[in-house]
Amino acid sequence: MSNHSFAGTIEFEITGVNAREAVGEMTVTDDVRNPFGTVHAGALIWFADVVATNLVLGGEQPEEGMDSFPVAVTLNAQLLANRQEGVLTARASWLRRGRRVSTVRTQVTDAGDAILLDLTSTHVTAR
Repeated sequence: MSNHSFAGTIEFEITGVNAREAVGEMTVTDDVRNPFGTVHAGALIWFADVVATNLVLGGEQPEEGMDSFPVAVTLNAQLLANRQEGVLTARASWLRRGRRVSTVRTQVTDAGDAILLDLTSTHVTAR
């Protein structure tokens, strides 16, 4: 068996968080592309998951060791399309908002509003 080494950087920005939704933007770069030239599915899921987590946090800055970090316990992702370039937007909104368990739907779209990824995640907040 041969050893392989992989490296890449996923960079995106949370552009807004309010009581109803969180939004982020990510520019497609070589660091997130797979060997076929499209965005790696894992990069899309990570992007969507972090935006969803920011919604659950209510805009609070995540910090290492924080007491009430909303850990995602389920992720259900549907990859519907993909892109080789451009700016992608992730928009997270509540499906169910609870005291300890919350469910969020996050859709990642391209500049033309085509849905690339539809992610449903359930987050448990330890308090």
